[in-house]
Amino acid sequence: MENTTTLLAPKQTLVWDNTSSNSSSIFFYQTEQVSFLIVLFTLIITGNCTVLTILFLSGKIRSRMNLFMANLACADLMVGIFLVLTDVISKITITWETPDPGCKIVKFLQAFSTYASAFSLVALSIDRLSVVIRPLNRAGNGKSWTLIALAWIFAALFAFPMLLLFFVKEEQNMKFCKIEFSKQWMWQVYMSLNAAAVFIIPAVIVAFCYIVIVAVLWRKANFAMGNDTCSNGCSPQHIINKDGHTVPQQKEKKVRWNSSSRGVIPKAKIKTIKMTFVIVLAFIFCWSPYFVFDLLFVYKQIPDPNSQHIIAINIFIQSLAPLNSAANPFIFLLFNFNTVKSACGRHNRHLYSPPTTQSHL
Repeated sequence: MENTTTLLAPKQTLVWDNTSSNSSSIFFYQTEQVSFLIVLFTLIITGNCTVLTILFLSGKIRSRMNLFMANLACADLMVGIFLVLTDVISKITITWETPDPGCKIVKFLQAFSTYASAFSLVALSIDRLSVVIRPLNRAGNGKSWTLIALAWIFAALFAFPMLLLFFVKEEQNMKFCKIEFSKQWMWQVYMSLNAAAVFIIPAVIVAFCYIVIVAVLWRKANFAMGNDTCSNGCSPQHIINKDGHTVPQQKEKKVRWNSSSRGVIPKAKIKTIKMTFVIVLAFIFCWSPYFVFDLLFVYKQIPDPNSQHIIAINIFIQSLAPLNSAANPFIFLLFNFNTVKSACGRHNRHLYSPPTTQSHL
């Protein structure tokens, strides 16, 4: 059986690339691809370095949420360096310049960074669920570090097969770092496992976390409303809030939703849950086209897969996956504008504060 590929052109995939027998597709939209990836690389590096800088300058790096955001930023930085940058180099050089060990290591690091980013998001979602279920738990960051460590350990384990599967092969007077299977069903199993590990299983876990989060918040909000007593002759439609004012029941629900009294989730934690939810949506939006298209291709559900039109669509879809690592820092900055201002203020005070003198008299 002739060599089959999970993707339509060599060097177009961002995680598990392969080589096509159609050499003309190698240079298809090469300039556009390289230009887009350079811009994407710049956004990933700039955005995530900005997030890490702000977290350190704010002095709040040890908080649970910021610890997970710093971890996610580090994973996204690895995506930019080991995934996007190496893809830029491969699209410029076309042929693979390093021997087998270099090929294996690069592919391992590409997969490792991708898994680390996805699993870090899972760890963050599990932590947000824990915050909602036990809002008064003020334990240290031991559990947070455990979740972070597990995310990186599983990323390394899932990426390990790349060290065994990829190799350097010469074709048409060029060398490629590639993977080969002799049967079509092997490709189907391979891509299905990749889709499950990187996207489907993390998405299911994250979805479960947020379904439980919404259910718990809804129940606690209703519980807070139900516990309020009606005094001073107020009607059942009106209740007394924590400040002693009589307000309509519908408005009190909003007050209680963001209140930290009676065990209801504090407003700051609600904001972090909303931010994480937006990050999750970005993850699903960026990765779902990638895996849906590749699975349709490997299961032969795409007509005329070698046409230039399909190849152009594939190039665009492949570019969406690392876009997630560029979107995460901007989502963080959008939801943490006050933290950004505070960090900048602390930095400016440190730069322009006059030197102090000490008297020993």
